[in-house]
Amino acid sequence: MKTLYFDLNMGAAGDMLMAALLELVPDKQAFLDKMHALNLPGVHISATPSTKCGIVGTHVSVTVGGEEEESQDVDAAGRGHGHEHEHAHGHDHQHDHGDRHDHGHEHDHEHGHHHDHEREHDHDHNDDPGHHHDHDAHDHGHDRHHEHDDHNHDHEHEHSHEHVGIVRVKEIIDGLEVPDKVRADALAVYMLIAEAEAEAHQRPIDQVHFHEVGSMDAIADVVGVCLLMDQLAPQQVVASPVHVGSGQVKCAHGILPVPAPATAHILRGVPTYGGAIRGELCTPTGAALLKHFVTSFTGQPVMQVHAIGYGMGKKDFPAANCVRAFLGETVSAGDDIVELQSNLDDMTPEALGFAQERLWAAGALDVYTIPIGMKKSRPGTLLGVLCRPDDREAIVKTLFAHTTTLGIRGHGCRRYTLNRRQETRETPHGAVRVKVSEGWGVRREKAEYDDLKRIAEEQGMSLAQAARLVEKEQN
Repeated sequence: MKTLYFDLNMGAAGDMLMAALLELVPDKQAFLDKMHALNLPGVHISATPSTKCGIVGTHVSVTVGGEEEESQDVDAAGRGHGHEHEHAHGHDHQHDHGDRHDHGHEHDHEHGHHHDHEREHDHDHNDDPGHHHDHDAHDHGHDRHHEHDDHNHDHEHEHSHEHVGIVRVKEIIDGLEVPDKVRADALAVYMLIAEAEAEAHQRPIDQVHFHEVGSMDAIADVVGVCLLMDQLAPQQVVASPVHVGSGQVKCAHGILPVPAPATAHILRGVPTYGGAIRGELCTPTGAALLKHFVTSFTGQPVMQVHAIGYGMGKKDFPAANCVRAFLGETVSAGDDIVELQSNLDDMTPEALGFAQERLWAAGALDVYTIPIGMKKSRPGTLLGVLCRPDDREAIVKTLFAHTTTLGIRGHGCRRYTLNRRQETRETPHGAVRVKVSEGWGVRREKAEYDDLKRIAEEQGMSLAQAARLVEKEQN
Protein backbone atom coordinates (compact mmCIF):
# COMPACT_ATOMS: atom_id res chain seq x y z
CA MET A 1 0.00 0.00 0.00
CA LYS A 2 1.35 3.41 -0.96
CA THR A 3 1.95 5.09 2.38
CA LEU A 4 3.02 8.58 3.45
CA TYR A 5 4.49 8.92 6.92
CA PHE A 6 5.15 12.25 8.67
CA ASP A 7 7.78 12.49 11.39
CA LEU A 8 6.48 15.32 13.60
CA ASN A 9 9.11 15.27 16.33
CA MET A 10 9.65 18.98 15.66
CA GLY A 11 5.99 19.84 15.19
CA ALA A 12 4.39 21.01 11.97
CA ALA A 13 3.43 24.16 10.14
CA GLY A 14 1.77 24.55 6.77
CA ASP A 15 4.83 25.71 4.87
CA MET A 16 7.03 23.04 6.44
CA LEU A 17 4.59 20.31 5.40
CA MET A 18 4.51 21.79 1.90
CA ALA A 19 8.31 21.85 1.75
CA ALA A 20 8.61 18.24 2.90
CA LEU A 21 6.07 17.06 0.30
CA LEU A 22 7.71 19.19 -2.38
CA GLU A 23 10.91 17.19 -1.94
CA LEU A 24 8.98 14.04 -2.83
CA VAL A 25 7.81 15.18 -6.28
CA PRO A 26 10.11 14.90 -9.30
CA ASP A 27 9.68 18.48 -10.57
CA LYS A 28 9.67 21.18 -7.90
CA GLN A 29 9.59 24.04 -10.40
CA ALA A 30 6.49 22.65 -12.09
CA PHE A 31 4.70 22.76 -8.77
CA LEU A 32 5.81 26.33 -8.06
CA ASP A 33 4.70 27.36 -11.57
CA LYS A 34 1.31 25.75 -10.90
CA MET A 35 0.93 27.63 -7.63
CA HIS A 36 1.78 30.96 -9.26
CA ALA A 37 -0.63 30.20 -12.11
CA LEU A 38 -3.45 30.12 -9.55
CA ASN A 39 -3.00 33.90 -9.25
CA LEU A 40 -3.63 34.11 -5.52
CA PRO A 41 -3.69 37.88 -4.93
CA GLY A 42 -0.18 39.17 -4.27
CA VAL A 43 1.18 35.73 -3.35
CA HIS A 44 4.70 34.66 -4.28
CA ILE A 45 6.14 31.29 -3.27
CA SER A 46 9.79 30.35 -3.32
CA ALA A 47 11.63 27.16 -2.38
CA THR A 48 15.27 27.33 -1.36
CA PRO A 49 17.77 24.89 0.16
CA SER A 50 18.06 25.13 3.94
CA THR A 51 20.40 23.43 6.40
CA LYS A 52 19.52 22.51 9.97
CA CYS A 53 22.01 20.65 12.17
CA GLY A 54 23.92 19.67 9.06
CA ILE A 55 20.87 18.24 7.27
CA VAL A 56 19.92 19.84 3.96
CA GLY A 57 16.26 20.22 3.09
CA THR A 58 13.89 22.72 1.52
CA HIS A 59 12.48 25.88 3.02
CA VAL A 60 9.32 27.31 1.47
CA SER A 61 8.68 31.04 1.82
CA VAL A 62 5.31 32.64 1.09
CA THR A 63 5.08 36.41 0.74
CA VAL A 64 1.98 38.48 0.11
CA GLY A 65 2.62 41.78 -1.62
CA GLY A 66 6.27 41.35 -0.70
CA GLU A 67 5.37 41.09 3.00
CA GLU A 68 6.02 38.09 5.20
CA GLU A 69 4.55 38.45 8.66
CA GLU A 70 6.06 36.97 11.76
CA SER A 71 5.47 36.52 15.45
CA GLN A 72 7.68 35.82 18.41
CA ASP A 73 8.22 33.23 21.07
CA VAL A 74 8.59 34.52 24.60
CA ASP A 75 11.39 33.79 27.06
CA ALA A 76 10.98 33.17 30.77
CA ALA A 77 11.10 36.91 31.47
CA GLY A 78 8.24 37.55 29.07
CA ARG A 79 10.46 39.06 26.38
CA GLY A 80 9.79 38.18 22.78
CA HIS A 81 12.71 36.96 20.80
CA GLY A 82 12.71 37.15 17.06
CA HIS A 83 12.07 33.71 15.82
CA GLU A 84 12.06 33.26 12.18
CA HIS A 85 8.60 32.22 11.88
CA GLU A 86 6.34 34.49 10.06
CA HIS A 87 2.65 34.30 10.30
CA ALA A 88 0.07 36.75 9.43
CA HIS A 89 -1.47 38.07 12.53
CA GLY A 90 -5.01 39.20 12.69
CA HIS A 91 -5.69 42.42 14.45
CA ASP A 92 -7.44 42.53 17.72
CA HIS A 93 -9.51 45.54 16.87
CA GLN A 94 -10.56 46.18 20.39
CA HIS A 95 -12.26 42.90 20.34
CA ASP A 96 -10.68 39.66 21.11
CA HIS A 97 -9.74 38.35 17.74
CA GLY A 98 -7.91 35.19 17.08
CA ASP A 99 -4.61 35.75 15.47
CA ARG A 100 -5.00 32.48 13.82
CA HIS A 101 -2.02 32.50 11.70
CA ASP A 102 -0.92 29.21 10.63
CA HIS A 103 2.59 30.15 10.34
CA GLY A 104 4.69 27.26 9.64
CA HIS A 105 7.96 29.04 9.91
CA GLU A 106 9.96 29.42 12.93
CA HIS A 107 9.83 32.97 13.71
CA ASP A 108 13.32 34.05 14.26
CA HIS A 109 12.46 37.50 13.48
CA GLU A 110 9.87 39.82 14.51
CA HIS A 111 6.60 39.82 12.85
CA GLY A 112 6.97 40.90 9.38
CA HIS A 113 4.31 43.35 10.20
CA HIS A 114 6.18 46.53 10.95
CA HIS A 115 3.85 48.95 12.63
CA ASP A 116 5.83 52.09 13.09
CA HIS A 117 2.84 53.94 14.33
CA GLU A 118 2.14 54.24 17.99
CA ARG A 119 -0.48 51.99 19.51
CA GLU A 120 -3.07 54.65 19.78
CA HIS A 121 -5.74 52.10 19.12
CA ASP A 122 -6.89 49.37 21.41
CA HIS A 123 -5.26 46.48 19.67
CA ASP A 124 -1.76 45.25 20.03
CA HIS A 125 0.37 44.33 17.11
CA ASN A 126 2.67 41.42 16.93
CA ASP A 127 5.61 43.50 17.85
CA ASP A 128 3.85 44.30 21.06
CA PRO A 129 3.97 41.92 24.00
CA GLY A 130 0.26 41.58 23.60
CA HIS A 131 0.29 39.55 20.47
CA HIS A 132 -2.60 37.25 21.17
CA HIS A 133 -3.23 34.87 18.37
CA ASP A 134 -4.62 31.49 18.22
CA HIS A 135 -2.08 30.76 15.64
CA ASP A 136 0.42 28.09 15.64
CA ALA A 137 3.99 27.30 15.62
CA HIS A 138 6.04 30.36 15.73
CA ASP A 139 9.21 28.58 15.44
CA HIS A 140 8.43 27.33 12.05
CA GLY A 141 7.24 28.99 9.03
CA HIS A 142 4.42 31.28 8.40
CA ASP A 143 1.02 29.82 8.88
CA ARG A 144 -0.71 32.97 9.82
CA HIS A 145 -4.26 32.94 10.83
CA HIS A 146 -5.25 35.72 13.04
CA GLU A 147 -8.88 35.97 13.43
CA HIS A 148 -10.45 39.14 14.64
CA ASP A 149 -13.85 40.58 14.97
CA ASP A 150 -14.27 43.01 12.15
CA HIS A 151 -16.68 45.24 13.96
CA ASN A 152 -15.87 47.86 16.55
CA HIS A 153 -13.27 49.62 14.43
CA ASP A 154 -13.30 52.74 16.49
CA HIS A 155 -9.58 53.08 16.29
CA GLU A 156 -7.60 54.46 13.45
CA HIS A 157 -4.67 52.96 11.68
CA GLU A 158 -2.06 55.18 10.22
CA HIS A 159 -2.00 52.59 7.49
CA SER A 160 -4.61 50.38 5.95
CA HIS A 161 -5.06 46.81 7.12
CA GLU A 162 -7.49 44.69 5.20
CA HIS A 163 -9.21 41.68 6.67
CA VAL A 164 -11.20 38.89 5.11
CA GLY A 165 -13.85 36.61 6.52
CA ILE A 166 -14.46 32.93 5.95
CA VAL A 167 -16.99 33.68 3.21
CA ARG A 168 -14.33 35.51 1.20
CA VAL A 169 -11.84 32.70 1.86
CA LYS A 170 -14.35 30.22 0.42
CA GLU A 171 -14.87 32.41 -2.62
CA ILE A 172 -11.13 32.51 -3.26
CA ILE A 173 -10.72 28.75 -2.94
CA ASP A 174 -13.83 28.03 -5.01
CA GLY A 175 -12.43 30.20 -7.79
CA LEU A 176 -9.11 28.35 -8.07
CA GLU A 177 -8.42 26.22 -11.14
CA VAL A 178 -7.57 23.05 -9.26
CA PRO A 179 -9.05 19.52 -9.29
CA ASP A 180 -12.35 19.18 -7.43
CA LYS A 181 -10.74 16.99 -4.77
CA VAL A 182 -8.07 19.59 -4.07
CA ARG A 183 -10.70 22.30 -3.75
CA ALA A 184 -12.79 20.16 -1.38
CA ASP A 185 -9.75 19.28 0.75
CA ALA A 186 -8.64 22.93 0.98
CA LEU A 187 -12.11 24.10 2.04
CA ALA A 188 -12.34 21.35 4.66
CA VAL A 189 -8.95 22.27 6.11
CA TYR A 190 -9.76 25.97 6.26
CA MET A 191 -13.09 25.25 7.94
CA LEU A 192 -11.22 23.38 10.69
CA ILE A 193 -9.19 26.54 11.28
CA ALA A 194 -12.22 28.83 11.21
CA GLU A 195 -14.15 26.56 13.59
CA ALA A 196 -11.20 26.56 15.99
CA GLU A 197 -11.01 30.36 15.83
CA ALA A 198 -14.71 30.65 16.47
CA GLU A 199 -14.50 28.28 19.42
CA ALA A 200 -11.52 30.06 20.95
CA HIS A 201 -13.20 33.46 20.69
CA GLN A 202 -16.73 32.24 21.35
CA ARG A 203 -18.27 33.87 18.30
CA PRO A 204 -19.98 32.65 15.13
CA ILE A 205 -17.79 31.49 12.27
CA ASP A 206 -19.08 34.25 10.01
CA GLN A 207 -17.63 36.78 12.45
CA VAL A 208 -14.16 35.27 12.26
CA HIS A 209 -11.87 37.46 10.20
CA PHE A 210 -8.25 37.11 9.20
CA HIS A 211 -5.61 39.66 8.40
CA GLU A 212 -5.32 39.82 4.60
CA VAL A 213 -1.67 38.83 4.49
CA GLY A 214 -2.16 36.03 6.97
CA SER A 215 -5.21 34.59 5.24
CA MET A 216 -3.62 34.63 1.80
CA ASP A 217 -0.47 33.07 3.20
CA ALA A 218 -2.49 30.34 4.86
CA ILE A 219 -4.57 29.73 1.73
CA ALA A 220 -1.33 29.28 -0.22
CA ASP A 221 -0.03 26.81 2.37
CA VAL A 222 -3.29 24.86 2.48
CA VAL A 223 -3.82 24.73 -1.28
CA GLY A 224 -0.15 23.88 -1.85
CA VAL A 225 -0.26 20.92 0.52
CA CYS A 226 -3.58 19.73 -0.93
CA LEU A 227 -2.17 19.89 -4.47
CA LEU A 228 0.91 17.92 -3.47
CA MET A 229 -1.17 15.32 -1.63
CA ASP A 230 -3.30 14.93 -4.74
CA GLN A 231 -0.21 14.53 -6.91
CA LEU A 232 1.43 11.98 -4.59
CA ALA A 233 -1.89 10.17 -4.03
CA PRO A 234 -0.95 8.09 -0.96
CA GLN A 235 -3.44 5.41 -0.01
CA GLN A 236 -2.88 6.03 3.67
CA VAL A 237 -1.26 8.84 5.65
CA VAL A 238 0.30 8.05 9.01
CA ALA A 239 2.02 10.47 11.39
CA SER A 240 3.90 10.37 14.66
CA PRO A 241 2.37 12.02 17.73
CA VAL A 242 2.64 15.79 17.37
CA HIS A 243 5.31 17.74 19.24
CA VAL A 244 3.59 21.05 19.97
CA GLY A 245 6.46 22.74 21.83
CA SER A 246 6.21 24.53 25.15
CA GLY A 247 6.35 27.96 26.73
CA GLN A 248 4.56 31.05 25.47
CA VAL A 249 4.12 32.97 22.26
CA LYS A 250 3.67 36.68 21.80
CA CYS A 251 0.63 37.64 19.77
CA ALA A 252 -1.41 40.70 18.94
CA HIS A 253 -3.66 40.13 21.92
CA GLY A 254 -1.05 39.30 24.47
CA ILE A 255 1.14 36.43 25.52
CA LEU A 256 -0.47 33.04 24.96
CA PRO A 257 0.47 29.55 26.12
CA VAL A 258 1.79 26.99 23.66
CA PRO A 259 0.00 25.36 21.95
CA ALA A 260 -2.13 28.36 21.08
CA PRO A 261 -5.90 27.97 21.64
CA ALA A 262 -6.79 27.30 17.99
CA THR A 263 -4.07 24.69 17.65
CA ALA A 264 -5.13 22.98 20.87
CA HIS A 265 -8.75 22.90 19.70
CA ILE A 266 -7.90 21.38 16.32
CA LEU A 267 -5.65 18.73 17.86
CA ARG A 268 -8.28 17.39 20.26
CA GLY A 269 -8.25 13.61 19.99
CA VAL A 270 -4.75 13.61 18.46
CA PRO A 271 -1.78 12.35 20.54
CA THR A 272 0.45 15.34 21.32
CA TYR A 273 3.31 16.15 23.71
CA GLY A 274 5.29 19.16 24.84
CA GLY A 275 8.92 18.33 25.42
CA ALA A 276 11.82 20.53 26.46
CA ILE A 277 11.99 22.81 23.43
CA ARG A 278 10.55 26.23 24.21
CA GLY A 279 8.63 27.64 21.31
CA GLU A 280 5.52 27.08 19.25
CA LEU A 281 6.19 24.03 17.09
CA CYS A 282 2.75 23.34 15.66
CA THR A 283 0.63 26.00 13.98
CA PRO A 284 -3.13 26.02 13.38
CA THR A 285 -2.63 25.52 9.67
CA GLY A 286 -0.28 22.62 10.27
CA ALA A 287 -2.66 21.13 12.84
CA ALA A 288 -5.64 21.42 10.48
CA LEU A 289 -3.77 19.83 7.57
CA LEU A 290 -2.71 16.92 9.77
CA LYS A 291 -6.20 16.48 11.21
CA HIS A 292 -7.68 16.34 7.71
CA PHE A 293 -5.23 14.02 5.97
CA VAL A 294 -3.71 11.74 8.63
CA THR A 295 -5.55 8.48 9.15
CA SER A 296 -3.63 7.42 12.27
CA PHE A 297 -1.08 8.96 14.64
CA THR A 298 1.38 6.29 15.67
CA GLY A 299 4.92 5.11 15.14
CA GLN A 300 6.31 4.61 11.65
CA PRO A 301 4.80 1.47 10.13
CA VAL A 302 6.92 -1.26 8.58
CA MET A 303 7.47 0.08 5.09
CA GLN A 304 9.83 0.11 2.16
CA VAL A 305 10.77 3.78 1.86
CA HIS A 306 11.30 5.10 -1.66
CA ALA A 307 11.72 8.83 -0.99
CA ILE A 308 12.32 11.15 1.99
CA GLY A 309 11.55 14.87 2.13
CA TYR A 310 12.84 17.42 4.64
CA GLY A 311 10.71 20.54 5.14
CA MET A 312 12.75 23.11 7.06
CA GLY A 313 11.54 25.84 9.37
CA LYS A 314 13.38 29.10 9.92
CA LYS A 315 14.18 28.92 13.61
CA ASP A 316 17.25 27.16 14.95
CA PHE A 317 16.94 24.73 17.86
CA PRO A 318 19.30 22.22 19.45
CA ALA A 319 17.44 19.66 17.33
CA ALA A 320 16.94 19.94 13.56
CA ASN A 321 13.85 22.06 12.98
CA CYS A 322 12.18 20.10 10.21
CA VAL A 323 9.27 17.92 9.19
CA ARG A 324 10.27 14.66 7.56
CA ALA A 325 8.01 12.93 5.06
CA PHE A 326 8.58 9.30 4.08
CA LEU A 327 6.92 7.92 0.95
CA GLY A 328 6.94 4.20 0.37
CA GLU A 329 5.10 0.90 0.47
CA THR A 330 3.72 -0.82 3.52
CA VAL A 331 3.68 -4.55 2.95
CA SER A 332 0.58 -6.35 4.12
CA ALA A 333 1.14 -9.31 6.37
CA GLY A 334 -1.96 -10.87 4.84
CA ASP A 335 -5.17 -11.84 6.57
CA ASP A 336 -6.78 -15.08 7.73
CA ILE A 337 -9.60 -16.56 5.66
CA VAL A 338 -11.56 -19.82 5.51
CA GLU A 339 -11.98 -22.03 2.45
CA LEU A 340 -15.12 -24.23 2.31
CA GLN A 341 -15.71 -26.88 -0.40
CA SER A 342 -18.40 -29.30 -1.46
CA ASN A 343 -18.55 -31.94 -4.23
CA LEU A 344 -21.86 -31.89 -6.11
CA ASP A 345 -23.17 -34.27 -8.80
CA ASP A 346 -26.95 -33.85 -8.75
CA MET A 347 -27.64 -30.11 -9.22
CA THR A 348 -28.84 -28.38 -12.34
CA PRO A 349 -26.83 -25.45 -13.68
CA GLU A 350 -29.68 -23.10 -12.80
CA ALA A 351 -29.81 -24.29 -9.17
CA LEU A 352 -26.03 -24.09 -8.88
CA GLY A 353 -26.05 -20.54 -10.24
CA PHE A 354 -28.71 -19.52 -7.71
CA ALA A 355 -26.69 -21.06 -4.88
CA GLN A 356 -23.67 -19.03 -5.90
CA GLU A 357 -25.75 -15.81 -5.79
CA ARG A 358 -26.90 -16.65 -2.25
CA LEU A 359 -23.32 -17.32 -1.18
CA TRP A 360 -22.23 -13.88 -2.41
CA ALA A 361 -25.11 -12.34 -0.48
CA ALA A 362 -24.04 -14.22 2.67
CA GLY A 363 -20.62 -12.51 2.63
CA ALA A 364 -18.42 -14.74 0.48
CA LEU A 365 -15.13 -13.21 -0.64
CA ASP A 366 -15.00 -15.49 -3.65
CA VAL A 367 -17.09 -18.32 -5.11
CA TYR A 368 -15.76 -20.69 -7.74
CA THR A 369 -16.54 -24.00 -9.44
CA ILE A 370 -14.22 -26.69 -10.80
CA PRO A 371 -15.34 -29.64 -12.96
CA ILE A 372 -14.42 -32.92 -11.27
CA GLY A 373 -14.99 -36.65 -11.73
CA MET A 374 -16.96 -38.41 -8.98
CA LYS A 375 -17.92 -41.96 -8.04
CA LYS A 376 -19.53 -44.21 -10.61
CA SER A 377 -17.68 -42.14 -13.24
CA ARG A 378 -20.15 -39.30 -12.89
CA PRO A 379 -19.09 -35.77 -13.86
CA GLY A 380 -19.52 -33.38 -10.97
CA THR A 381 -18.73 -29.90 -9.72
CA LEU A 382 -16.52 -28.78 -6.86
CA LEU A 383 -18.09 -25.68 -5.34
CA GLY A 384 -15.59 -23.61 -3.37
CA VAL A 385 -16.13 -20.57 -1.19
CA LEU A 386 -13.64 -18.18 0.42
CA CYS A 387 -14.87 -16.18 3.40
CA ARG A 388 -13.74 -14.40 6.53
CA PRO A 389 -13.66 -16.46 9.75
CA ASP A 390 -16.57 -14.44 11.19
CA ASP A 391 -18.73 -15.35 8.17
CA ARG A 392 -18.00 -19.08 8.27
CA GLU A 393 -21.24 -20.07 10.02
CA ALA A 394 -23.43 -18.03 7.66
CA ILE A 395 -21.69 -19.54 4.62
CA VAL A 396 -22.07 -23.09 5.94
CA LYS A 397 -25.79 -22.56 6.53
CA THR A 398 -26.17 -21.14 3.02
CA LEU A 399 -24.37 -24.10 1.45
CA PHE A 400 -26.64 -26.60 3.20
CA ALA A 401 -29.76 -24.57 2.42
CA HIS A 402 -29.15 -23.99 -1.29
CA THR A 403 -27.17 -27.02 -2.47
CA THR A 404 -27.70 -30.79 -2.30
CA THR A 405 -24.46 -31.40 -0.42
CA LEU A 406 -24.38 -33.75 2.53
CA GLY A 407 -21.05 -32.48 3.85
CA ILE A 408 -18.67 -29.54 3.69
CA ARG A 409 -14.89 -29.52 4.02
CA GLY A 410 -13.23 -26.49 5.57
CA HIS A 411 -9.78 -25.26 6.46
CA GLY A 412 -8.13 -22.00 7.41
CA CYS A 413 -5.59 -20.30 5.16
CA ARG A 414 -3.87 -16.99 4.67
CA ARG A 415 -4.26 -14.71 1.68
CA TYR A 416 -2.11 -11.88 0.31
CA THR A 417 -3.74 -9.23 -1.82
CA LEU A 418 -2.96 -6.13 -3.82
CA ASN A 419 -4.59 -2.93 -2.65
CA ARG A 420 -7.45 -2.03 -4.91
CA ARG A 421 -9.31 1.16 -5.68
CA GLN A 422 -11.36 2.66 -8.49
CA GLU A 423 -10.57 5.96 -10.21
CA THR A 424 -12.70 7.88 -12.68
CA ARG A 425 -10.78 9.49 -15.52
CA GLU A 426 -12.01 11.95 -18.10
CA THR A 427 -11.37 11.11 -21.75
CA PRO A 428 -12.56 12.64 -25.05
CA HIS A 429 -15.07 9.78 -25.10
CA GLY A 430 -16.48 10.45 -21.65
CA ALA A 431 -15.67 9.31 -18.13
CA VAL A 432 -13.98 5.92 -17.80
CA ARG A 433 -13.75 4.05 -14.53
CA VAL A 434 -10.38 2.39 -14.00
CA LYS A 435 -9.61 -0.34 -11.47
CA VAL A 436 -6.17 0.21 -9.95
CA SER A 437 -4.37 -2.55 -8.07
CA GLU A 438 -0.97 -2.05 -6.48
CA GLY A 439 1.37 -3.34 -3.83
CA TRP A 440 4.20 -5.82 -3.48
CA GLY A 441 6.15 -3.81 -6.03
CA VAL A 442 3.55 -4.03 -8.81
CA ARG A 443 0.82 -1.77 -10.19
CA ARG A 444 -1.98 -2.74 -12.57
CA GLU A 445 -4.79 -0.81 -14.19
CA LYS A 446 -7.87 -2.09 -15.97
CA ALA A 447 -10.68 -0.05 -17.47
CA GLU A 448 -14.24 -0.96 -16.45
CA TYR A 449 -15.86 -3.30 -18.98
CA ASP A 450 -19.15 -1.37 -19.14
CA ASP A 451 -17.32 1.87 -20.03
CA LEU A 452 -15.21 0.15 -22.70
CA LYS A 453 -18.36 -1.45 -24.12
CA ARG A 454 -20.04 1.96 -24.37
CA ILE A 455 -17.07 3.49 -26.20
CA ALA A 456 -16.82 0.49 -28.54
CA GLU A 457 -20.49 0.75 -29.45
CA GLU A 458 -20.38 4.54 -29.91
CA GLN A 459 -17.22 4.45 -32.04
CA GLY A 460 -18.03 1.31 -33.98
CA MET A 461 -14.92 -0.54 -32.86
CA SER A 462 -14.02 -3.73 -31.04
CA LEU A 463 -13.67 -3.96 -27.29
CA ALA A 464 -9.90 -4.44 -27.64
CA GLN A 465 -9.64 -1.32 -29.82
CA ALA A 466 -11.59 0.68 -27.25
CA ALA A 467 -9.24 -0.52 -24.51
CA ARG A 468 -6.17 0.49 -26.54
CA LEU A 469 -7.76 3.88 -27.28
CA VAL A 470 -8.38 4.58 -23.59
CA GLU A 471 -4.88 3.41 -22.64
CA LYS A 472 -3.29 5.65 -25.31
CA GLU A 473 -5.25 8.70 -24.16
CA GLN A 474 -4.28 8.12 -20.54
CA ASN A 475 -0.60 8.05 -21.48
